[in-house]
Amino acid sequence: MSYNAVSISPTTPSTLHGVFRQKSLSSFTSAIRPSKVLHPVASGELRLLLLENISQGAVKILKDQGFQVDWFPKAWTEDELIQKIGQYHAIGIRSKTKITEKVLKAATKLLTIGCFCIGTNQVDLLTAAKAGIPVFNSPFSNSRSVAELVIAEIISLSRQLTDRTQEMRQGVWNKVSKGCWEVRGKTLGIVGYGHIGSQLSVLAEAFGMRVLFYDVINIMPLGSARQVESLDKLLENSDFVTLHVPELPETTGMMGVKQFEKMRKGSYLINNARGKVVDIPALIDALKSGQLAGAAIDVFPSEPGANGPHFNDQLNAWATELRSLPNIIMTPHIGGSTEEAQEAIGQEVAQALTRYLDYGSTVGAVNFPEVDLRAIAADEKHFVRVCHVHANQPGVLRQVNEILASHNVEKQFSDSKGEIAYLMADIADVSEEDIESIRDRINRTRANIITRLLA
Repeated sequence: MSYNAVSISPTTPSTLHGVFRQKSLSSFTSAIRPSKVLHPVASGELRLLLLENISQGAVKILKDQGFQVDWFPKAWTEDELIQKIGQYHAIGIRSKTKITEKVLKAATKLLTIGCFCIGTNQVDLLTAAKAGIPVFNSPFSNSRSVAELVIAEIISLSRQLTDRTQEMRQGVWNKVSKGCWEVRGKTLGIVGYGHIGSQLSVLAEAFGMRVLFYDVINIMPLGSARQVESLDKLLENSDFVTLHVPELPETTGMMGVKQFEKMRKGSYLINNARGKVVDIPALIDALKSGQLAGAAIDVFPSEPGANGPHFNDQLNAWATELRSLPNIIMTPHIGGSTEEAQEAIGQEVAQALTRYLDYGSTVGAVNFPEVDLRAIAADEKHFVRVCHVHANQPGVLRQVNEILASHNVEKQFSDSKGEIAYLMADIADVSEEDIESIRDRINRTRANIITRLLA
């Protein structure tokens, strides 16, 4: 699987124009001037570790590239990672595996990390960047699955479906209409109007709901949705409040006692974002008092590392009390757990890892400068691509360019992000002896973190 000079999204285009453009560009570039597949110089087979039941589509993509892939269905503990990660050049995880500073120190060969999900808070991003390790994720591929889950939860809460289902399983016939509502005409408040929030907005309006949203930046709304100026304003005017924010210091505990008091009496809370954005004991009190009529929670402050009977009071002290409440939907972090989402995520992240390992591209990295160069054509012989991760210090480019001065630098691009900088350069007419010399000299520069040569 080779990559053409034109970057094409791994997801299927949704318009006829997109389909035509994807087909025409790929056929045009491959027919006129196919790109050259690059490989690390003087390096053995690259070994990848995939944890947490990552899709077989991703495994196939990576194996087709010639990588050795070790696949495991469950998350690994920190101790397991420290013991075994030293033999791997890349790792793919979902949300349960934690890549800590200790793990990164043990990962002596690690070149990149792929988070096969939206969130990246399970990785120590700063330490990874300082080690020269870009981290890739999938910010878009499961957004539809999460949005559809929220719609299902809105209807389930408004009709008390979980309570009626549990009663029927116990043999109790309880046909009631009190406290059950249509969603048509109700107001949905969306906190965070990104990829998920905006899709949800469109779906909710199709059900006849009125949509308000709050975001820290001004965003053009879709349909008839309306942005409000504050979180309090949204809480005061919404029948359903749904959260779609990242876990940041600013969002941790953003829904607590004061916020629940601001919400309409008899309203509902939905959290498919991050577990720590909601104060669960405060939510329990709001449900018990009747301030809230129900809640749907898919994410929790502490989550089990594997499937099984592990969601208990040892994990979260309030687990039993939360489970006992009426009209509460609890799901085990399944917002993006659909076949479609996992297949799309697998493709997106696997391709990002491949682009970095084989071509040096960091486009889409969340903790790293985004740098890319157009592909080296297959008919361009004796070309080498220099991929130089270094500390963001003055004089580095001068040093590197002095090393490359006796060669023809066909193209070069550099960028920085915080303390880390990344340089890519394609040089022509390079012999095997030159390659050894270039790599050794760059490795000896004072700011060097990782230098790879691809040919």
